[in-house]
Amino acid sequence: MQPPPDDAWEAWSPDELFARLGVSNTDWYIVGGWALDLWHGEPTRAHEDLEFSVLACQAQRYRGALSDLEFFTAKDGKLDHLPLVEPLPTDVWQQWGADIGAGRWRVDMMVDRGSPDMWVYKRDPSFTLPRTKAIRATAGGIRYLAPHIVLLFKAKHARDKDHGDFRNALPRLESSDKSTLRRWLEVLHPGHVWIEELQPG
Repeated sequence: MQPPPDDAWEAWSPDELFARLGVSNTDWYIVGGWALDLWHGEPTRAHEDLEFSVLACQAQRYRGALSDLEFFTAKDGKLDHLPLVEPLPTDVWQQWGADIGAGRWRVDMMVDRGSPDMWVYKRDPSFTLPRTKAIRATAGGIRYLAPHIVLLFKAKHARDKDHGDFRNALPRLESSDKSTLRRWLEVLHPGHVWIEELQPG
């Protein structure tokens, strides 16, 4: 099965994904730029995709819950079809969900290899947080990754939109989250331009 073109995104919104998964599936959460906007309580910019994360042990369950989509593993710049009957390879962290009939991508499903109780940073498993601190929720029940963790992911590439997301988030970040993000950046990305802006004072 051939995937749509890489740029053929017409992503669902978090509300649309929540409507499809329902309240019975409560251990998934939004990540990326949309997670920051859920935290802000309003959109701050346009989003070309919709990233959400699930525990590795639940990946098959969510692919089944979204069975109107065909999923493709995204690895090393390649997209390979992964039929529902095939398990997720252990070296895959990301799957794109395609609406084949429409020729459009709808979701980007990330794989979280932490435990039900502990969130683990995939780029360095020594960085962990209790899941109760790493995941937050809107008043309507949509779960999302805490803003300082989203910014940690964004710090690696620091594209224009990432710098914009950081500037929008900085005035609202709690002091404890600023301190944690600064400490993580000092270890993982020493000399990063955001470190100085996170200094207390």
